[in-house]
Amino acid sequence: MIVDAHHHLWDVDGGYDWLDAPELAPIRRTFAPGQLRAELAAAGVSRSILVEGGRCDADEAAVLLEHATATSEIAAVVAWADPADPDLDATLDGYRALDGGGHLRGIRAQVQAEDAGYLDRADVRAGLARIGAAGLVFDLVVRAEQLPSAGRAAAALPGVRFVLDHLGKPRIRAGAEGLAEWRALVAGLAACPNVTAKLSGLVTEADWAGWEPADLRPYVEEALALFGPDRLMFGSDWPVCTLAASYGEVIDTLDGLIGPDDRASVFGGTATAVYALESRKAGKSGTAEIESPRRNRWH
Repeated sequence: MIVDAHHHLWDVDGGYDWLDAPELAPIRRTFAPGQLRAELAAAGVSRSILVEGGRCDADEAAVLLEHATATSEIAAVVAWADPADPDLDATLDGYRALDGGGHLRGIRAQVQAEDAGYLDRADVRAGLARIGAAGLVFDLVVRAEQLPSAGRAAAALPGVRFVLDHLGKPRIRAGAEGLAEWRALVAGLAACPNVTAKLSGLVTEADWAGWEPADLRPYVEEALALFGPDRLMFGSDWPVCTLAASYGEVIDTLDGLIGPDDRASVFGGTATAVYALESRKAGKSGTAEIESPRRNRWH
C-alpha cells in the first residue's frame, strides 16, 4: 500500500491569501477531491493525508474533515490550530465533534511565518504538550534556520510525536552550501526518536524550472542516514509541487532515489504507523486489513 503523507486541497475563494503571490499564479485555482483522486489513481497511491493549507482558520477543519469523509482515499487530516491559543483544548474537542472528526490525526501551525525561537516559547511548548496529550501528531512546517529550536522542543517534549514537513525546507538551490547548512541544522532534531520526517516539498525548494533528481539525491541519502527509513515517509505536497513537477514526476523521482529495502517504510509503513491509519475494508474475520494498492508499482 502506497501512502501519500502530505497533500492539500483548497477553494481559491476560501481565504488562502498566500496564493496571491505572483509566482504562485499557476496554482491560484481550486483543487478539489476529484482532481486528487485522479492523481492518486494514476500514481498507484491507495491512501493519503490531507494537510491544512495555510488558511490559518479553525473553520477550515470542517471542510477538510468533510473531504475525508466523502473521499475514501483520504485516510487522515492534519488541521490547523495555534499552539499558543489558551482555548486550544476546546478547539481540539470541537474538531473531534465535527462530522468526520474521527479522521483527525494531527495539528499544524504555520511556524515558518514566526521568528526563529518561536518553538522555545513556554506558551507554545505548553500547547504542543496538550496536542500530544490529545493523541495527535504535530506537523512542523519550519524554515531551515528554525530547525535548532524545533530540535530543542522535541527533546523537551518526548511524549509528543513530531513530523518534520519538507525536511525543514533546505536551500537546495544553494547547492553544496545549502546541503552543509541543512545537515548541521537538522542533526539535533533527527536525533530525537519522537521525530519523523517527510520526503516532501523538495522539488519546490530546488530550481523550479531546472531541477534534476541529482539535486535531491544528497538530501534523501542524508535523511535516510539521519532518520532511517522507519522515520521517513513520502509526501507529494500536491498541488504545490506542480510549480516544479507533476505528481507522477515527484513520486517517480523519489522511487529512483529510495532503495528496494527502504520502500515499504518510506512509501507506506511509516505514515501508517505515525498517523495511526486504519483500513476502510474489513477482512473475513471482521478486523481491519491493509488494502492493496491499485497496481503493484514496485516489484
